[in-house]
Amino acid sequence: MHEPVQAPFFQQSTLELSKALLGKLLIKQTDQGVTAGWIVETEAYIGPDDQAAHSFNNRRTKRTEVMFGPPGYVYTYVMHTHCLVNVVSGDVGHPEAVLIRAIEPYIGIDLMYERRRKAKNDRDLTSGPGKLTKAMGIVKEDYGRPFFEPPLWIAEGKSIPCEDIAVGPRIGIDNSGEAKQYPWRFYVKESSFVSG
Repeated sequence: MHEPVQAPFFQQSTLELSKALLGKLLIKQTDQGVTAGWIVETEAYIGPDDQAAHSFNNRRTKRTEVMFGPPGYVYTYVMHTHCLVNVVSGDVGHPEAVLIRAIEPYIGIDLMYERRRKAKNDRDLTSGPGKLTKAMGIVKEDYGRPFFEPPLWIAEGKSIPCEDIAVGPRIGIDNSGEAKQYPWRFYVKESSFVSG
C-alpha cells in the first residue's frame, strides 16, 4: 500500500506546496474499492489578499473554517453541483488552500468509469476538479479529514523536475479582479490529463 506523506510535508508556502503536490498520488478508499491518480494540475489560493479565494478578507464561515486551522487537511465544497477538493495550506490563522484540478488515473480505473459513465476515455475521467472527485468518490463529507491518513490521503509519487512544471493564470475565476491574472496555476507540461 502507498504510505501517506507525513504531516510536515504540508508545512511549506502555498505556492511551493502547489508545485510539490504535482506527481504525488491522491488516494481514496471507499466501500466500493480504492482509486488513485497522480496529481498533474493544481491552483493556489492565498487567502486574505486573494480576491479569488473563499477566505478573501479573512472571511470566516462554516464553509471556510477548516482553512483557518493547520495545513494538510481536506477542504471540500460544492460548486455548480460538483464537489471540489483542496489541500489546506498556510499557517494556522492564515486561510490558504491548493485546489487539485486534475489527476492521471492510476488505480481503480474501472471503478472510475462506473462513477463517471459519461467519460469517453481515461483523460476525460479526471481532467477537471469536478470530474476527479466524482471518479474517485471524494465527497463533501470528506471535509476536515487529514490528508496524511486513510481514507483520503496523499502519498509519495513521481518526482517532477522544475523545468517540467508549467505556470499560468488560474481558470474559471473571471469575477475576481486582478487576482484572475495571478500565475498561480501549476501543471505538468507533458501531461495529457491536465484540464482544458
